[in-house]
Amino acid sequence: MGRKRRVLIVCGTGIATSTVVAQKIRDYCAERGIEVDIQQTKVMETLRGVEDYDLVVSTTQMPGGSGVPTVNGMPFLTGVGVEQTLEEIGERLQS
Repeated sequence: MGRKRRVLIVCGTGIATSTVVAQKIRDYCAERGIEVDIQQTKVMETLRGVEDYDLVVSTTQMPGGSGVPTVNGMPFLTGVGVEQTLEEIGERLQS
């Protein structure tokens, strides 16, 4: 097993939506033996920087230029493409 990966979940307010997304990602990673430390925040807080994270999953538009890989989290809200998004997250965390 590799090192624990840091994931930041970003939504508009950093509360409800990000909590649902965080739990789905935790469950997915636990089933695959991927150790994750997941934090949640609102998009405005990302202006302080996200460099300490291995991956950002965002359900809203993110300011550009962070240099951290970002996955579109909208499928978690729409229900369309969730499995593919989880697979992308898993691949990025295992690389």
